[in-house]
Amino acid sequence: MNILILGSGGREHALAWAVMQNPKCDKLIVAPGNAGIAQIATCADLDINNGGAVVTFAEENAIDFVIVGPEAPLAAGVSDRLRDAGLLVFGPSEAAAKLEASKAFTKEICAAVKAPTAGYGHFTDVEAAKNYIRQQGAPIVVKADGLAAGKGVIMAFDEATALEAIDDMFGGAFGEAGAEVVIEEFMEGEEASLFVLVDGTNILSMGSAQDHKRVGEGDTGLNTGGMGAYSPAPVLSAEIEAKAMAEIIKPTMEEMARRGAPYQGILYAGLMIKDGQPRLVEYNVRFGDPECQVLMMRLGAQAMDLMHAAAEGRLHQAQVNWADDHAITVVMAAKGYPGSYEKGTEIKGLDAQIEDGHNMVFHAGTKAQDGKVLATGGRVLNVTARGDTLQEARDRAYAAADAIDWPGGFMRHDIGWRALK
Repeated sequence: MNILILGSGGREHALAWAVMQNPKCDKLIVAPGNAGIAQIATCADLDINNGGAVVTFAEENAIDFVIVGPEAPLAAGVSDRLRDAGLLVFGPSEAAAKLEASKAFTKEICAAVKAPTAGYGHFTDVEAAKNYIRQQGAPIVVKADGLAAGKGVIMAFDEATALEAIDDMFGGAFGEAGAEVVIEEFMEGEEASLFVLVDGTNILSMGSAQDHKRVGEGDTGLNTGGMGAYSPAPVLSAEIEAKAMAEIIKPTMEEMARRGAPYQGILYAGLMIKDGQPRLVEYNVRFGDPECQVLMMRLGAQAMDLMHAAAEGRLHQAQVNWADDHAITVVMAAKGYPGSYEKGTEIKGLDAQIEDGHNMVFHAGTKAQDGKVLATGGRVLNVTARGDTLQEARDRAYAAADAIDWPGGFMRHDIGWRALK
C-alpha cells in the first residue's frame, strides 16, 4: 500500500514511524514532513490545507491511503475533497471536525445529549463576556472558540486575569480563533485523555494518555501545546473509561450521525475526572501531540491496521492488542517557549541516539540544513521511551534527553510525576 501522511510535527513523525513498522506499507510519503521524518520516509512540499492540491498529489503518486495528522486540513475540508475523489482517508469530514473547530458547537452537542461537561457561556461581544465573568467570579476558564493550536485556553484564577484574557482574545491575540469566546466553569479533578477510533458507526477505544500542558515543573506557568505525556493514564480506570464511553462518546457520535455528519477517524476526548465521574473538557478530532507519540510507541505496526479498519468501516472486526507496558515522552522546547524564542539553533547528539522499539526521538520542529539539524519551532523534539513500568520508561527517556546537546533548548524534568508520586 502507498500511504500519504499530512503534517510536519512530532505527531506525524510518530504516525510515520508506526506505519513503517507495518509490512503492508510499500511506500510512505509525508507532506511536508521534517528532518526526523525525512530519515524514514519521503517528504514532499505540499500545501496540506489545499484539498485540490492534495487530491492531485495523491493521484499522481498512486496513493492508496491518506492519514490526516493536524486539525487545520480537517477543518478546511481536505478529507471531503479526498473522499469525493474516491480516495481512502483517515480523518473526519469538515462538518464532523467542528467538534474541535468550534468549542461552542461541542457545547451545543453536549447539551443535546446531556453529556456531563462544564457549565458555560458563548460570547461575540466584549462587554457581555466581561459581565458574565463578573457574575460567575473566579476561578474560570476562557477559551477562544476556534482553532488556536492548543494555546487558546486561559485558566484564570482571579477576575483580572479573566478580563484581560477577554481583551486579548477579542483584540486578536489568537487571530480569527478568538472572534468568539466560550467561558467555562472551572472544573476540579485530574485530567486525562481517551482516544477512540470511529468508523461512522462503530467505536473502539484506542487507549489513554495524560499530558502536561503547563510549561513549568509541578504543572505551573503558562499553558503550552504539551510538555510531555505518558500512557496509560492510571486515573482513567476501566470503570471510568466505560462510563465515559457510555455517557459522553457514544451519545456524541450518535448525535453527529443524526445531524448528517457521521464521524470517522480518531476522536480525542479530554476528560476531567473527580470522584470516579468523567466530565468532558474538550474534543480534538486528531491524535493529540504529544499523546500520539506514546500511543504509537506502545501500539507499533497495529496502529496502521486500526486506522485502515476505521477508514474502511471495519472496526467491528478490529481489536487493540495492548502489551502490559508503559511509554513516556519528554518534550524538548526552544528557550522562551511558549513566548518568543529563537529559531535556527543547532541540535547535536542525535546521531548517537538509539532508536528501536523501546527508544525514539520524534522530531516536531526541525529542519536539515548543510548537514546540521536546526530547531524551527517552539516544541522541537519528543524524546520517547517504553518500559515494563512507567519508572523504567521515564529513566530511559531522560537518559536519552540528557545526551542531546542543545543549549538553545529546555525540558521539564518531572514528566509523569502524577502517576509516580
